[in-house]
Amino acid sequence: MRIAHVTDFYLPRLGGIEMHVRDLAMRQQAAGHEVEVITSSPRPAGERTPERPGDGAGGLRVHRLTETVPFSSWLHPAGLWAGHRMLRKGGYDVVHAHAGPFSPLAFAAAAGAAHVPTVVTVHSLISYLEPAFRALDTGVNWSAWPAVWTAVSDAAAEPLRRLVGPAPVLVLPNGIDASAWRVDPLPREPDEVLVVAVMRLAARKRPVHLLRMLRAAQAAMPPSTRIRAVIVGEGPKRPVLERYLRRHAMTRWVSMPGRLPRSEIRSLFARADLFVAPAILESFGIAALEARCAGLPVVARAEGGIGEFVSDGEEGILADSDSAMTEAIIRLATDAAERHAIAARNRAVPPTVAWPDVVDLTTEMYELAIDRLRPPLKRGLFGMAG
Repeated sequence: MRIAHVTDFYLPRLGGIEMHVRDLAMRQQAAGHEVEVITSSPRPAGERTPERPGDGAGGLRVHRLTETVPFSSWLHPAGLWAGHRMLRKGGYDVVHAHAGPFSPLAFAAAAGAAHVPTVVTVHSLISYLEPAFRALDTGVNWSAWPAVWTAVSDAAAEPLRRLVGPAPVLVLPNGIDASAWRVDPLPREPDEVLVVAVMRLAARKRPVHLLRMLRAAQAAMPPSTRIRAVIVGEGPKRPVLERYLRRHAMTRWVSMPGRLPRSEIRSLFARADLFVAPAILESFGIAALEARCAGLPVVARAEGGIGEFVSDGEEGILADSDSAMTEAIIRLATDAAERHAIAARNRAVPPTVAWPDVVDLTTEMYELAIDRLRPPLKRGLFGMAG
C-alpha cells in the first residue's frame, strides 16, 4: 500500500504528533508498505538535502513543502498549494492526515477526501475550539467530507463526534513498544523522591502550574523526605519557568535539562519515583504512557486522555484539580509502600496500546476509507450485480 502521512508538525520539532507519525510510518514501512511523510515543518536553516530512505530522515522519505520558499515556516501558505498538488499526483492509495487544534495542511488534505481515500486522526482536545470549528463548517462544510474520522482517545473523540455526527468517530490510539521503555530501577537516596515530567514547555501543557504544585508539595514534606524534580523539554515558556525558579529559590532542587533523547529519558525513569502530567487538554499523553511502561506511578489530571491507560489508584492517581494533584504528589512521596505497589503493577501489566495492535487497527481504518470511495456495484435484473 502506498501511504502518505500528512502533518503540519514533524521532526525536528518535538511533540506527540511528531513522534507518533515517525514511529507509525517506520513500522508501516517495515511491514512492506511504501510510506512517505508530507509536512510543512521545515528543518533548521542549512539542512536542505532531500530526505529519503536510508539517510537522516530516519529511513523515511520526507517532503518538506515550505523549505524552498522565502521566510520558510510551517504556516507558509505555499505549503497548502504544494501539498494539494502532491496528493493529487502522488498516486497514493491512502492519505492519513494528522491534525491538532490548528492544522491547515492536515485539513487541506482532508478536503481532498473525495479523490483519495483519507483517514483523519485528531491528536488534540478541541472542545474549547468547537465554536470556531462550527463557524468554519458553515463556510466549507468540512464535517461532511467523506474521510474516516478518528481520534487518539475517547476524550479527544467526544468533541469531534459532536461536530461531525452522525458520521462515526473511531478511536485510533497512539502506540508504544512497552518493552523498549521497561527499565530496571536503580538504587535511590532513602530520603529523596525524584519527580519527573516530560513535556513541551508551552502554555497548553501548564508547566508554570506544575512548578506551583511542586513548590506546595515540597513545603508540605516532613523533615525525613525531600523532593527533587526534573522537567524535560523545551518551549517558549522556558524563560518564565526560569524566573519562577529563581524567584522562589527552587533552582537547587528543580532542574530543566532541555530536550533529551529517548535513551536519556529512559535512564532518568530508572532513577525516578513518580511522573507528573499537569496538562488539562491532554488528548493522549504519550510521555505519561512511556513513564507508566517504565514502572512510574503517574499523577495526572482526570479530564484528558491519560485515563485511557491510567486508572485512579491502580497505575497512578487521577485528580480533578491542581490542589488535588498536589495532594497526590504529597501522598505518593510520603507513602513508599503505595508508590512501590503501583510501580510493581505498572512493570507487570503492559498497556493495551502495543504497536502491533495499533498498526493493525490503522490498516483497518485505511480499508474503511478505501471502501468508502469504492464505486458501488451496478445492479442488473433480479438485483444481480452486473
